[in-house]
Amino acid sequence: MKKELFDIFDDSWTRIGTATRAETHRLGLRHRSFHCWLVRGSGEGALIRFQKRRESKDTYPGLYDITAAGHLSAGEDIRDAVRELEEELGISAAFEDLLPLGYSIERSEGIAGGVPFVDHERSEEFALRCSLPLLEHRLQHEEVAGIYEAPAEGLIGLFEGRLEALSVQGAEWPELAGAGADTALSETGLVPVTRKIRSEDFVPRPAGYYASLFRRLSELP
Repeated sequence: MKKELFDIFDDSWTRIGTATRAETHRLGLRHRSFHCWLVRGSGEGALIRFQKRRESKDTYPGLYDITAAGHLSAGEDIRDAVRELEEELGISAAFEDLLPLGYSIERSEGIAGGVPFVDHERSEEFALRCSLPLLEHRLQHEEVAGIYEAPAEGLIGLFEGRLEALSVQGAEWPELAGAGADTALSETGLVPVTRKIRSEDFVPRPAGYYASLFRRLSELP
């Protein structure tokens, strides 16, 4: 199997070479990634979409995460990363459709498959307005367990500690939806679900990250 290569960077984010995905995470080498949040509506009525990672993922299995995200492979430009929307969510979009949100730099440590990892990445962050019904998303079966939508204000309250839990609507693969889910499949093979989510159900990120980002998403022009 061909090993995935990443461009790697020094502390000023100047490219210095390439490394395999495994080497990059074993040694904590700096690399780049793409984040994109789907948003429907604006202002007080803004609804934000997020995905759930498959239990088979090597890092943060089963947790809620950015609507679409991925690493940049060696030689890729940030414009190339828009492919993640098509691959993960079945959304065809041009890079020019994206609304830039800036970037974040994170360094996190954990265990994946019993092996320690260090993820040190610069993530270019974007938003995309999307009104496609949840059940019409074509999710990447091996990567994404489901897609969900919640009011921005509710999500902000969740991460500011004003809400303990939030009820959200979503669409999942039927084998993951469990008892009580609607058994009527959509054309994309998904079923509608209602989930109660808590802040600890999301991929851990620096304090204040989610509340600040969701506020920015609700204020998009």
